[in-house]
This record gives sequence, C-alpha cells and structure tokens, in this order.
Amino acid sequence: MSAGSGGASGAGGASRSVVFSSRWGMLLAMVGMAVGTGNIWRFPRIAATQGGGSFLVAWVVFLLLWSIPLLILEFGMGKGTRSGPVGAFAKTMGPKFGWMGAWVAWTATAIMFYYSVVMGWTIRFFWAAIVGEVPDTPAGSFWEGYASSGQAVLTHAIAMALGVFVVARGVRGIETAARFLIPSLVILVVVLAVRAVTLPGAMEGLAFLFTPTWSDLASYEIWLQALTQNAWDTGAGWGLVLCYAIYMRQRADTALNAFVIGFGNNAMSLLAGIMVLCTVFSVMPGAAAEITGAGNEGLTFIWVPQLFATLPFGQFFLVIFFLALVFAAWSSLIAMIELASRVLIDLGIERQRAIAIVGAGGLLMGIPSALSMDVFGNQDFVWGVGLMLSGFFFALAVLKYGVSKWRAEFINTGHSDIHIGAWWDWAIRLVVVQAVVLIAWWLWQVRGTGFAENWTPFATYNIGTVVVQWAVVLGVLIGINRFLVTRTLNRAEET
Repeated sequence: MSAGSGGASGAGGASRSVVFSSRWGMLLAMVGMAVGTGNIWRFPRIAATQGGGSFLVAWVVFLLLWSIPLLILEFGMGKGTRSGPVGAFAKTMGPKFGWMGAWVAWTATAIMFYYSVVMGWTIRFFWAAIVGEVPDTPAGSFWEGYASSGQAVLTHAIAMALGVFVVARGVRGIETAARFLIPSLVILVVVLAVRAVTLPGAMEGLAFLFTPTWSDLASYEIWLQALTQNAWDTGAGWGLVLCYAIYMRQRADTALNAFVIGFGNNAMSLLAGIMVLCTVFSVMPGAAAEITGAGNEGLTFIWVPQLFATLPFGQFFLVIFFLALVFAAWSSLIAMIELASRVLIDLGIERQRAIAIVGAGGLLMGIPSALSMDVFGNQDFVWGVGLMLSGFFFALAVLKYGVSKWRAEFINTGHSDIHIGAWWDWAIRLVVVQAVVLIAWWLWQVRGTGFAENWTPFATYNIGTVVVQWAVVLGVLIGINRFLVTRTLNRAEET
C-alpha cells in the first residue's frame, strides 16, 4: 500500500475532525515539542567542551543536513498518511514494514519513561529555589539527598500527571498549553540571556561561543558531537513531528514549517548557551572547564545554583532559570505522551483510555530511573542512540518509496510556501550514512577492554546493553507486526 493511496482517505477524515486551529498554534506546539531540557543544559555544556565557535559551525551544518531534511520528511509523512508511526510506515513502505514505525514510537516512549523524571527534577529545584533550599552548602548536597530518592519518584509522578492533564484535553489542550508555555519560555530565557551578557567579563564568554578556531574543525569529534546534538535536541526523527502533523489542516504548508521549527529550536539553544557561558566566564572564569564538563545534571543542579548565588538578585534569576526548565521539559513531555497515545488510538483504543494507559505505564516504567541514576543513565544512552536508528528508518522509508517521487507528492504540493529542490533527495540519502556513522561511533565510545566490559548486558554503558535491549524490542515488534499493521490500517479505513 502506498502513502498516496493510503493517505487520501485518512487525510480527508482528519480534515473533518480535530486539527490545529491555526498555523501559529501548530508551530508553537511543534516548537514546544522540539525545545526541551537538552537545549538548556546539554547544548551549553557540549558547545563549551567542543571549542565554542568551532562547534557552532559544525552544528549549523548538521542542522541543514540532518534536522531540516528529517523535519520536512516527518511533516510530509504525517500530513500525507494521517496515521501515527505504525500506519505511516505501513502506508509508505508496505505492511511488512510497520514494525519500523513501531520502533520509532517505542524509542520516543522509552525516552518518555525517564524524561518525566527529568521534568520532576526541574519541578523540585524550581520549588527549592523559591524557598531557598538551593544554592546549598556544600555544593551538590541537596542534589545528592534528592536524586534517586522517594522524592524523585513523587516529582516524577507530578510531571506525568501534568503531561497527561494537557494531552487529555486533546489537540486544543496541547495548542492552548503551547500558546502559554512557549512564549513564556522564550521570555524567561531572553531575560536570563540579557542578564548574562550585562555581567562583567561576559564578553569573554560571547567571544568563546561565537569565535571559531578553524583548525579545530579538523577534529572528527566536533563534527560527530554536532551531529549528535542535532539528533537529540531538534526532535527530528523522533516521530513527534509526524504525530502532530496528523492534526495539520489539509492546505497547510510543510517545508517552511520545518525550517521555522529547526531554526527556532536552535535559536533557543544559542540563547541558553549565551546565558550559561557568559555567566560562567563572568563569575568563575578559572573554573569554566570544570563547570561545563560536569555533565548535564552536574552543570544544571549543582553548578548553576552556585553561579547565580554570586550575582545580584541571583535567587530571583535562579527561580526564573528553573521555571524555564520546567516549561521546556513540560512542552516536550506533552508531545511524547501524545505520540504514545496516538499509537494506541490507531489500534482502536478510545482516546481517553489510551491516554490513561500511557499515563499509568509511564508512571510505573519511570520509577526505576527515578530511584537509580545508573538505570537512568543506561536508558538515556540506549534509547538516545536508538533515536539514530529511528532517523535511519525514516530515511529508508522514503528511499524505498522513491525519494524524488516522495518530494513531489508530499512536500511540493499546491499549498507549499516554498519549493524544495533536489538537494533534499541527496540530504535524505546522506541521513542514512550519518545515522550509521553515529550509531557506530557511540557504540565505539563505550567499548571496554575485554569481552565482559564490552558485552555484559547489565552494565550501565557498553555495547552489550544496547544490543540486547534493541534485539529484544525489535524481536517483539517484528513478531507482532502483522497484528499492529492490520489493526492500524483497519482502524484507518473505519475513520
């Protein structure tokens, strides 16, 4: 079954049902999906440890070679097929390949299980900043007492409840939340960035971030880290844009929207980089390497409170910082819950029941990550790398359909604001290569010195833990492919 034939009836059904009320509302929801904690805590750390301006050059290159092409692809696939990942892949590649869409959905859902834990952390530290529990003495003592405790389980539950609360109100609920969360998030981050650049010595941080050392670009690691950052923080290849695109109006554009989301997401990352690096270079320039190399959790929950403590009105700005993190995490968690629920809805489960199942499942499956940083780190690594396989599957689906044919039928429609040329065809082919290289590189990073260190599946980081978990999930999904595809396509015909 082709995407063209399968998408026609589905598209009509979607246009008669619930859609985003406006292009502005849709874009805000999709920017909210893309902008998450990775923009605010991972980007500044990676930019700092990978040479600042040199990293930015590679980062922009892969925005155009990975993120934008995949965002365009997902927009076209979601709008064209009017199905979640399983149905979209089945209609594009044929019924035998629905399991690839199921992998995309599972990977984003597996990330949801621990991402709600992250949102819980931001909620707890937002409150701690309000009541003065942070900054703490000694630095990190509050984090050590909170992480992997019962409190972390409680805040994880609160985060899941807030995400379910929004998704349960349907597309209008998602759109309403985005209209509040994203402008508020932008204002908060802009306030923090403006405050940072007005600090004494902040210009050193700006110079570091925006001045490339061209010789550094000879390092392959900078390029691979830049590609990884694009794979992880734009939402491209996650299946989230595909899911939201189901609710696009039939006459809505796809290509220009993809550029807006990609550049809008990366603009938020730049603001976060300015905010963090200018503050670090102003307050503790001698400790910049130690601070920015402290890892995502260490930078955000240990060092940031200490940095703001040295500033006039620092407690006020610390509250704003953690509130921004809450909003960023919340908008992304909403998209993950919607995607998981969409798969169940496509299987014939009533929407509110599907959301309840996802909410309960997310609550239970997230508890191990809330109680153990080792479990959290393992799941973050396994399914973070899994996203690269998702990107590979998306590109492969379009290649099988016929990349030029896909572009003509699903991107350059009569309602397109801009025309996408043949460069996109080559970019999609390149995505396949990029995904393979990234997967190989990340597995190489965790290789051990012997068989046990390489392959013990219960280690936090190694090749074996990735291979075993991927094999189990892929085996199950391929085994139930016929059931998933039959139920999904039958449901599409009924609606």
